[in-house]
Amino acid sequence: MKFFNTAGPVNNEKHYCVEPLERINLEAIFSLIESEKYFILHAPRQTGKTSCLLALMDYLNKEGKYKSLYFNVEAAQGAREDVYRGIKSILSEMSSRARSHLHDDFPDSICFDILAKRGEDNALNQVLTLWSEKSEKPLILLIDEIDSLVGDTLISVLRQIRAGYDKRPKEFPQSIILCGVRDINDYRIHSSREKAIITGGSAFNIKAESLRIGDFSKEDTEKLYHCHTQETGQKFTKEAIDIAWDLTCGQPWLVNALAYEVCFKIKEGRDRTKNITKDMILKAKEDLIMRRETHLDQLADKLKEERVKQVIAPMLLGQTMDQIVDDDIQYLIDLGLIRKTSSGLRISNPIYNEIIPRQLTIIAQYNLEPQYSPEWYIKADNKLDMKKLITAFQEFFRENSEHWIERFQYKEAGPQLLMQAFLQRIVNGGGIVNREYGLGMMRTDLFIAWQYGENKEDRQKIVIELKMLHKSLNKTLEQGLMQTAEYMDKCGADEGYLIIFDKTKGKSWRKKIFKKEETFENKKITIFGM
Repeated sequence: MKFFNTAGPVNNEKHYCVEPLERINLEAIFSLIESEKYFILHAPRQTGKTSCLLALMDYLNKEGKYKSLYFNVEAAQGAREDVYRGIKSILSEMSSRARSHLHDDFPDSICFDILAKRGEDNALNQVLTLWSEKSEKPLILLIDEIDSLVGDTLISVLRQIRAGYDKRPKEFPQSIILCGVRDINDYRIHSSREKAIITGGSAFNIKAESLRIGDFSKEDTEKLYHCHTQETGQKFTKEAIDIAWDLTCGQPWLVNALAYEVCFKIKEGRDRTKNITKDMILKAKEDLIMRRETHLDQLADKLKEERVKQVIAPMLLGQTMDQIVDDDIQYLIDLGLIRKTSSGLRISNPIYNEIIPRQLTIIAQYNLEPQYSPEWYIKADNKLDMKKLITAFQEFFRENSEHWIERFQYKEAGPQLLMQAFLQRIVNGGGIVNREYGLGMMRTDLFIAWQYGENKEDRQKIVIELKMLHKSLNKTLEQGLMQTAEYMDKCGADEGYLIIFDKTKGKSWRKKIFKKEETFENKKITIFGM
């Protein structure tokens, strides 16, 4: 039985998959190899890099023109600044892979003698030189997880490869592909020996080009899901595929994880006589987020990095990024956290959109749990009493905001994050909070879908706009009412709320706190100040 893969390289016999070689620019890669170039292939974690490299190795070896070897150097990360241990680990892994993939024992027969004789700063270069001289075909190396190496070990590997570059292809590999999450320009190498930061580009200035493995297209997503239909007869409705694409924007792990969740874990989806529907995909999305699957947990861990915070914090606030350097933006793009769109920089997909504020407020949600019970805000007809809920938050914010915001790593976005933590705590289990935010939006859009009855139509649709007071209250109100009404139209919501946070220093809470109702374009909007 085949299934959707969410861990490790794809195996065509076990996994549904998009053909790996269809996901990379083969024409460009073959041209670079034939031109004897050394180059970079990079992509975010769990997007199929290893699967593509293994498929490329097999293709090149079957073609018969080259001897191609894939190997992973991640084990050498544990050596950190101990170059001897790092090089020994890399030589060991390369030799082992040569035996298993190529049935070639030559690297293993020489590598450790050379390491002992020549030392760690020359051993890799010498092994590759002797192996290239002996090989009847030009060597092509595919080195995975290169950017997992640390400090002097990484410097040594890059410089030993660079030192042999002029000897190719007779006495050194004809082409070497370095693969990792980031482009080499972002390898910020802290050298304990040279007491400086050395960029990857300066340590490996023979790089000809950087290629990136892209996400799935919508057609790839449809093709992948159709593999399951062919195998089992179970169909994905058009609406299910559309929402899966909308939620993931083609991020390969998410595309596979949603489908695995809905087809193999959700009870209704395990019934192969039932079509996979949009509602089932939405439930799978919530399950993945609530369980904090490994991929999503690793993503959340990146939020602790200062470089990531410098970009994400303004996005949460909807502000511009006047002080951010382009290297940091590119770093987040390479990590797969953000993407460039026609309307500017945005979080890469709606699922990441949900993960980021939830993760940043997880402790607040736990601490709010004993104090605020969802039942307090549910009316007799099982609908949420939003005015009561936001009034309670207004009181909570007045009494506790300074204390709570100080706990947040992203203090600048503290008011918006605290509000989202409060809502998430109340809505969990009975509804969904969707978020929209990004550079230059000047607000955070929240959409709450609350299921109050058994029928699909029994759904309360609520829009909440979060804004910081900017310039004058009247100007902020004018802009906020327009934005709230627009978002209500977009979501088909019947209820709209505008919350304005006033961070003016020295202003009393008596002047900040207010509540009033306005009608804008025939829409009733309740405004809360705090």
